[in-house]
Amino acid sequence: MSDDLKKRGLQDRVRINVNEDWEVREWSAHFGCTEAELRAAVREVGVMVADVRRYFLARR
Repeated sequence: MSDDLKKRGLQDRVRINVNEDWEVREWSAHFGCTEAELRAAVREVGVMVADVRRYFLARR
């Protein structure tokens, strides 16, 4: 996601920054999961969006 707080949204589709609450909210909505589930996924597979996507696809 962009570090420019005026540009909210999924501009940076490569990494998930779980230290930014607004990013966690937006990525959670994107993946259709809770914020806790997203944070758990990032803890398990890392911050790369592709890895988190594979994590959720494997569990559905």
